[in-house]
Amino acid sequence: MAQKGDQLDQETFSCSICLDLLKDPVTIPCGHSYCMNCINNFWDGAEEKKIPSCPQCKQAFTPKPVLVKSTMLAALVEQMKKTGLQAAPADHCYAGPEDVACDFCSGRKLKAIKSCLFCLASYCEKHLQPHHDVAPLKKHKLVDPSKNLQDNICPRHDEVRKMFCRTDQKCICYLCSVDEHKGHDTVSAAAERTERQREMEVSRQQIQQEIQDREKDVKLLQQEVEAVNQSADKTVEDSEEIFTELISLLQKRSSDVKQQIRSQQETEVRRVKELEEKLQQEITDLKRRDAEMKQLSDTEDHNQFLHNYLSLSPLSESTHSSSISIRPLRYFEDVTAAVSEVRGQLQDILRDRWTNISLTITDVDVLLSDSQPEPKSRAGFLKYSCEITLDPNTAHTQLLLSEENRKVTFMNQHQSYSRHPDRFSEYWQVLSNQSLTGRHYWEVEWKAEAVYVAVAYKDISRSGRWNGSGFGANEKSWTFYYNFDNYEFCHNNIRTPISGPQTSRIGVYLDHRAGVLSFYSVSETMTLLHRVQTTFTQPLHVGLCVYLFPGDSADLCKLK
Repeated sequence: MAQKGDQLDQETFSCSICLDLLKDPVTIPCGHSYCMNCINNFWDGAEEKKIPSCPQCKQAFTPKPVLVKSTMLAALVEQMKKTGLQAAPADHCYAGPEDVACDFCSGRKLKAIKSCLFCLASYCEKHLQPHHDVAPLKKHKLVDPSKNLQDNICPRHDEVRKMFCRTDQKCICYLCSVDEHKGHDTVSAAAERTERQREMEVSRQQIQQEIQDREKDVKLLQQEVEAVNQSADKTVEDSEEIFTELISLLQKRSSDVKQQIRSQQETEVRRVKELEEKLQQEITDLKRRDAEMKQLSDTEDHNQFLHNYLSLSPLSESTHSSSISIRPLRYFEDVTAAVSEVRGQLQDILRDRWTNISLTITDVDVLLSDSQPEPKSRAGFLKYSCEITLDPNTAHTQLLLSEENRKVTFMNQHQSYSRHPDRFSEYWQVLSNQSLTGRHYWEVEWKAEAVYVAVAYKDISRSGRWNGSGFGANEKSWTFYYNFDNYEFCHNNIRTPISGPQTSRIGVYLDHRAGVLSFYSVSETMTLLHRVQTTFTQPLHVGLCVYLFPGDSADLCKLK
């Protein structure tokens, strides 16, 4: 019985509802068997059918059958388990809509595990076994399951496509090669595969090399991120320390001023008190003398009067109140004014330099290989526009600054500027307050016959010969020079003529880290007049130079 049971198909003992071995098997009147729970759940869930029926043969039963466990079938199932019969395949072993199904399974098909290019069929594990056991079948080419096996059959000749037409770049059968593809460059599909495989290996090597390059770049970027984070953390720490020192210094100066004021207050009050006490003593002495004189004046004896009068001691030198000069309410008020002046100077410094600090922060960027190229339109350049003002402390005394220090005008008279070490003394030049790094764009418009639009290092000379302090005449400055409708570019005293449309307004684009300085004639399309590619070693300041005729001017345009 056991031997016969071993030969039975496991589907015989499987429930067609759950596809597993029968559990508490019952046989309904039509003769089909199910798990008791499965058939009860099936009937209970049948909303469309009020009358119970068989899930397989659809026979209906009235009334609903009374289900009783089939003890003999249950014993047979248990016996099958003991003799090695395995449970029905799990639901996930059966082929779904997206799977390749076994071509040889009957009923519900299992998933195929291999496809045979010779048989042009797909097999589950059970039906594939002959390809492992039968000698001729062992020579067949097995591949991963494929739904496209029929694509290997030529629809015209019903032959396997084993050839490849290089002329038409398509797979063909042998009959095609001597028919419609006659005279074409044809090879076996295997030979073409070998050739294409070789090409693909080369491509894969290139891809793998690119992967390695990208991974190396990713590692560099990760290191860059770490470096940026470390730099930012260190700068925050250092900035906090510097500001703490500044606050401490201000607090110390405040304490010093307070202490000096109190000390001077004590000294002056003591002096006044001492003088007050002296005057009070003099008043007492004078009153006593006055009383003596009155008493003497009342004496009737002439001899006695004269005797006592001559014996009076002379008055001591007195402090006349007319010698005391009192300033009306002006004691420590000058100190307040002095402190207020310092406050104003600090506010000016913070206002002027804060923009520079802010620009320096925003200019920090990682120069990536795929960074944005130089813009082509004015709208693109305006993304990098920045507000630039001129530093009065650098302006030559014949230059007048106006319009919030954005406009410079050449004057006949010298202006009443204070003496300052940053002031240009030889040439009619001025530098900006802001120092620039990173990417920036600004525009300059002039009403002049001669103007220099420059960038320069902060340490450019302020006096002396032209090649030391003149814009474009040294290695510390780069300038665009307009002179009576002629253009030149100047650097290190080398002049380069520039051709381009006549204009009185140019745009300047700076990419400090990339070492790019470009001058454009301003329009919607922006005409490039000159571009410099170099290496900047310091932050740059915008420079302007206007001369020749009084009233000539240049203006740093306000950009929106």
